[in-house]
Amino acid sequence: MATRPTPIEPTYGESSIRVLKGLEPVKQRPGMYTRTDNPLHIVQEVIDNAADEALAGHGKRIAVTLHADGSVSVDDDGRGIPFGLHPEEQVPVVEIVFTRLHAGGKFDKGSGGAYSFSGGLHGVGVSVTNALAKRLQVSVWRDGQAAALSFSGGDVIEPLVVRPAAAGERKKGTSVRVWPDAKYFESAELPRHELMHLLRSKAVLMPGVTVTLTTEKTGDVQTWTYKGGLRDYLQQSLPADPMIPLFEGEHYAGSGEDENFAEGEGAAWCVAFTEEGTLLRESYVNLIPTVAGGTHEAGLKDGLFAAIKGFIELHSLLPKGVKLMPEDVFSRASFVLSAKVLDPQFQGQTKERLNSRDALRLVSAYVKPALELWLSQHVEHGKKLAELVIKQAQTRQRASQKVEKRKGSGVAVLPGKLTDCESKDTQLNELFLVEGDSAGGSAKMGRNKETQAILPLRGKVLNSWEVERDLLFKNNEIHDISVAIGVDPHGATDTADLSGLRYGKICILSDADVDGSHIQVLLLTLFFRHFPRLIEAGHVYVAKPPLYRVDAPARGKKPAAKIYALDDGERDAALDKLRKEGLKEGSWSIGRFKGLGEMSAEQLWDTTLNPDTRRLLQVQYGQLDFASTVDSMTKLMGKGEAQARRDLMELHGDAVEVDI
Repeated sequence: MATRPTPIEPTYGESSIRVLKGLEPVKQRPGMYTRTDNPLHIVQEVIDNAADEALAGHGKRIAVTLHADGSVSVDDDGRGIPFGLHPEEQVPVVEIVFTRLHAGGKFDKGSGGAYSFSGGLHGVGVSVTNALAKRLQVSVWRDGQAAALSFSGGDVIEPLVVRPAAAGERKKGTSVRVWPDAKYFESAELPRHELMHLLRSKAVLMPGVTVTLTTEKTGDVQTWTYKGGLRDYLQQSLPADPMIPLFEGEHYAGSGEDENFAEGEGAAWCVAFTEEGTLLRESYVNLIPTVAGGTHEAGLKDGLFAAIKGFIELHSLLPKGVKLMPEDVFSRASFVLSAKVLDPQFQGQTKERLNSRDALRLVSAYVKPALELWLSQHVEHGKKLAELVIKQAQTRQRASQKVEKRKGSGVAVLPGKLTDCESKDTQLNELFLVEGDSAGGSAKMGRNKETQAILPLRGKVLNSWEVERDLLFKNNEIHDISVAIGVDPHGATDTADLSGLRYGKICILSDADVDGSHIQVLLLTLFFRHFPRLIEAGHVYVAKPPLYRVDAPARGKKPAAKIYALDDGERDAALDKLRKEGLKEGSWSIGRFKGLGEMSAEQLWDTTLNPDTRRLLQVQYGQLDFASTVDSMTKLMGKGEAQARRDLMELHGDAVEVDI
């Protein structure tokens, strides 16, 4: 009789810890650093570097070539990457730029820095391009010399060679040719339409700069040069004629003009309002396309709304019973927005969304007075725009009233501790389940009363994993949650009635510490076990308040600032950035929020409640199927599962950071 082999127990010791060096982290987890559906983003990193040279005023030409062998080259006439030895590392600078993560010339944003404004800011970009390329060649011309070196998979295969520039050879610039490694991408093909859109937008945002795209296979050459800027671009791209003349403008902070913004920060914009047809909306930060928008778009929305609302009130145009909201103004607006931000904070390395909270105030502060002046000079156009906005508001209110009628009159009495919102529009309304009465007080004062409701929870919610549905309402907190949201408890196989749902977003808001995480888990358990259809329909969210606040003094062009960090990692990254900006060690102060109740209403709004600046994670089922998820949750939350939990902790304990 054969005996079963004894399973080998995994060992966890000193040798289990692996240190990834150089560009190995990028190769191991490329999705953390770039888009992996195709190689466009790693090519864009090179294009962005060329654009940063033009943005700094050192180049007038960017040429991209799609070679027949699948490689792509980017050529510019900028200053050329330095190729002398780095004073500290004693390695050619051009080699460091392409082989070291977090190395670059864009960290120093103060006076005398190589780049005051740039899209690149992490020093990660082209090193990622290099890591994910079968081959990458760099040629540089500067100071009467020409230099060249080559890489493969991020490693130098042809060391730097420097020679005098030949007679008639170009004097300055950089040329990078990259062969993306197909094994890292779902498709090796570059999406041509996206590439063309990217290159055209660079030309639009940098009037006078010529951008070309050459395709070797066909011999086709496309050239973009715009002198009319954003207005011409938006006018040509709009699918429908605007109802009023385009509203455009630009403003950048001058020296000492505004202590809240650094010199040179600001925005250029062009906005069109159309009554029908598809909308065109494009935004950029330091020439980087932000396809997912961000705080600069929120600033444009805020400025437009404030100015138009003021105009409507000044001329007494608002019908009785109509209440304006920002979306009424923004819903028929097409725009192109180009912001210049000294130290932009993006969401992720792919830079698709801007997170910098100051950008909202920056753009709004310049758009609002410009539009107010424009409206006062064009009153008839303003009244026509007011008609459109009021019509949108009336349509929205009628739709919300229809939803309210379908709910019927048999609604349970709402819990007394619920501070409800004024709006009846389920799609706009949000309910925050807040840990503790003190935090609930700050949230009530800091919220948007129109669309945000607050339900404070006393103590920790019951672990409802093994509680029968009929006994759930013995617990007052669970009873109040169910009544407030307007949906009864149900199972995974039930057909739940969501017609009484009162809020489009149900947001769990707890402290950023371990106790807060425990409350999150208990509430998520409740929704997964007894309100699963709410998760499936995308109505459940987790709010992410900060754990730290760093108060930084003025540095260079940047004024004093309050920097919020979600965790230790974000705090350390913020401090590293302050050091690179030249601040002395300890010149900043760090505060740790013991709980949400310590935050003022204004702080809670800025960091956690404001839809334009907060971080809100939608709760979704992961890659496991439903049965596997139930099994995992049973191990975590079941009363008789102590041994299973212990096994899980021993298996995955090394992957958890402990907050003591």
